[in-house]
Amino acid sequence: MEKRFSLFFMVTLFLLQFIQLCGAAVDYIRPSARQLSFRAHNGSDSEPQQVHISLAGKDYMRVSWITTDKQVKSIVEYGKSPGIYESSATGESTSYKYFFYSSDEIHHVKIGPLDPSTTYYYRCGGAGPEFSFLTPPSTFPIEFAIVGDLGQTEWTKSTLDHVGAMDYDVFLLPGDLSYADTQQPLWDSFGRLVEPYASTRPWMVTEGNHEIEAFPIINYPRRFKAYNARWLMPYQESGSKSNLYYSFDVAGTHIIMLGSYTDFDSESDQYKWLQADLANVDRQKTPWVVVLLHAPWYNSNQAHRGEGESMRQAMEEVLYKARVDVVFAGHVHAYERFTRVFDNNAEPCGPVYITIGDGGNREGLAMKFVNPSPSISVYREPSFGHGRLRMHNNTHAQWSWHRNNETDAVTADELWLESLSSSTLCNQVEMPSKSLKDEL
Repeated sequence: MEKRFSLFFMVTLFLLQFIQLCGAAVDYIRPSARQLSFRAHNGSDSEPQQVHISLAGKDYMRVSWITTDKQVKSIVEYGKSPGIYESSATGESTSYKYFFYSSDEIHHVKIGPLDPSTTYYYRCGGAGPEFSFLTPPSTFPIEFAIVGDLGQTEWTKSTLDHVGAMDYDVFLLPGDLSYADTQQPLWDSFGRLVEPYASTRPWMVTEGNHEIEAFPIINYPRRFKAYNARWLMPYQESGSKSNLYYSFDVAGTHIIMLGSYTDFDSESDQYKWLQADLANVDRQKTPWVVVLLHAPWYNSNQAHRGEGESMRQAMEEVLYKARVDVVFAGHVHAYERFTRVFDNNAEPCGPVYITIGDGGNREGLAMKFVNPSPSISVYREPSFGHGRLRMHNNTHAQWSWHRNNETDAVTADELWLESLSSSTLCNQVEMPSKSLKDEL
């Protein structure tokens, strides 16, 4: 039976929002919250729900789902033809408690090796409906759909409809998924909302502030408890110690997901992992390097001004020396693109910084930008939408941001990128792989 919201969760939500408001910038007034769109489960207790997939190492995929029946086995059967399952794999299941809430059984199964650019049909738990997904290509071109601060409103649904209207290979989300904000049934509702999309293409996510769900005053519960249990990412496969930061390779692109809400100073595990990860990047095999994180390092919106500054000061030089091509962030509920930047100045060998926290969350848009616009800010607009990054080959990629309207996703901003690994100018300075390796 679907768990009902309790007065306790309403009180804790109020307390959490109060804490967030107390820490917000004084010159920014958050718009009033919009109505959530709750999705209920109408199937049997054993039927898989909230199905989503994620990349889990070279040629492998992780299938995750939830069942109310805790006796369902963590098994995935799969094959290349509908209804014919030539292979199977067994994984593990988990559950968690959050105050008075007890989650259903959360299953994670790693399947593979899989062929690239191939449709696989699969079934979870040995029964129930059949799903299918398309594996990403092994070579260029490859296209990423990128959406931040998604939530679960009608705005969210519009964004997802626009994303699904055109094909893509991998979905990237730089934090703030469900906006459950301690109300755990909203995690379940979110999983049902995104299942039609997340069960057909790999979703790679990193955490935002709305995933923390902990109360420092009473030191309970453990931070990111629901997020870590439900959205298991390939952190172990990338040598990370935490599900809050990791990396993966796909079709000539190295993607790094950083954690804005775990330690990132020069003595932290994340910082040391980042150095080691970048030192091992082979730009002959993965000429593109892309980073995603939640709190933007560059931001000319009045919302969340300066919240990513300490992380920028700690890590920006590491990304710059590694010739990272693009850095995506969320958190600010608007779209903004900066030119190539390093240390607050235009720099042809720095990353392009893009804020894309405009997926459709219930808090609404961040409408106010500072004026005049900084010279490094190229395009900014407070509208809901999504982005697409298409790597055409080793040297060129196309970025586009698509504004939502009632029927179509309108292309409002577009940019062609040259990979920094192919830039004669940027390669005149020694790339950091050797120097970073010397430091390790």
